Amino acid sequence: MIWPLRRKSHRRMARIVVEGPINGATRQRVLKALLEVKRREFPALLLRIDSPGGTVGDSQEIHAALLRLREKGCRVVASFGNISASGGVYIGVGAEKIVSNPGTITGSIGVILRGNDLSRVFERIGIRFDTVKSGKFKDILSPDRALNPEERALLQGLIDSSYSQFVGVVAKGRNLTEETVKTFADGRVFSGEQALSLGLVDELGDEDHALRLAAQLADLDQDDIRPITLGKPRRKVSNLLPGSQLFSQLQQWLTMELMGSGQVLWLYRP
Repeated sequence: MIWPLRRKSHRRMARIVVEGPINGATRQRVLKALLEVKRREFPALLLRIDSPGGTVGDSQEIHAALLRLREKGCRVVASFGNISASGGVYIGVGAEKIVSNPGTITGSIGVILRGNDLSRVFERIGIRFDTVKSGKFKDILSPDRALNPEERALLQGLIDSSYSQFVGVVAKGRNLTEETVKTFADGRVFSGEQALSLGLVDELGDEDHALRLAAQLADLDQDDIRPITLGKPRRKVSNLLPGSQLFSQLQQWLTMELMGSGQVLWLYRP
């Protein structure tokens, strides 16, 4: 039996799109695509990011995979689209270069954990919770009561740890000091033009500009490069219906709201 030779894409460029909230489904899709880039030995990758952010762990895993890909010699350029904030920034700094539109909404470097105290609502409608737990912190962020000072201090320590990780990654990825990053890593958002002045991105331009930069870094023909998009997100039926754009935006907002209840997130904050 003769095994087919593994196709090597020495003169081609890969393209991966990170779109919408960065959650488990996005992580699985993007990581699978990155493995395909590695297997087929693409010399360059164009990473298109259009995301308001997502969960800590999922963002970290994609970032780590990008660094491993770069270690193999793949030149990675990130292109910030309409919005690339929080987790989108975390992923983006895993690239060798970042290109942003002047009007891109980016930044929102920070960490947030949200809970809901609905105790007064429950009291008014006559709902009471009986909780049996193995430890005093097991029901932390339960919706039937407010946080006590000890719980708040514990969660603040968790947030501070995650924030420190975020700042460190941005500083290393952008060749900045952590002190410099902290001057703008307070949750604020800024335009791509402002991000350039802060050192968060390398150049201003559209996706084609980023594609040409990636081709240049990988010594490919900038005028004859046709990127191959890997890991395309599945098109939902809802996106084919009238008014689907509005529906999709509402769906993304709801997803982020649900993710933000009791989980540590890197989010775009309007």
